[in-house]
Amino acid sequence: MIAMDNLNGERRRQGRIEVICGSMFSGKTEELIRRLKRAKFAKQRVEIFKPSIDTRYSEEDVVSHDQNAIRSTPIDSSGNILLLASNIDVVGIDEAQFLDEGLTEVCNRLANNGVRVIIAGLDMDFKGVPFGPIPALCAIADEVTKVHAICVKCGALANISHRLVANEHRVLLGEQEEYEPLCRDCYQKTLQIESDQQEATPAKK
Repeated sequence: MIAMDNLNGERRRQGRIEVICGSMFSGKTEELIRRLKRAKFAKQRVEIFKPSIDTRYSEEDVVSHDQNAIRSTPIDSSGNILLLASNIDVVGIDEAQFLDEGLTEVCNRLANNGVRVIIAGLDMDFKGVPFGPIPALCAIADEVTKVHAICVKCGALANISHRLVANEHRVLLGEQEEYEPLCRDCYQKTLQIESDQQEATPAKK
């Protein structure tokens, strides 16, 4: 017998993991919110989580750069998701790169129990290095959507979030004042320019 959703008559989907990844300003959160709102419209039980560290637009809401928002629960650890996501059809997780590596196992357990898990996050940090649990989540996902920003220098598809401020900490929350999306070629050229400028600047005594 086919299980049917209570109101819309659609076949109930089996548990699955969907990852939405890419650089900053590529529309990851926008796409996450779109999918979650569609699930809510279908009368599915939805719970949304985000790292408590991300307070750029709101301490509780998941908010895109275009100011679209949806209510969420801030968490400090991926393990909190299992405690808070009982009797849920769909789990959404934003800015997943800031969560711990245990998120991969948490998402697997949820999907194996019939939950649809939708994750959005940066796949690389500002140096182009794979970021947090996102690479592992891409490996186990049923579906991976790679979204792209537009390079601010040449208009090609961007793949990296270039940091504009002098700060080597891997985690630095910011917006357009701190980051810009660049394509691979423009990023390499920018790194060379920055290197030349550093060499030309006299060292402080």
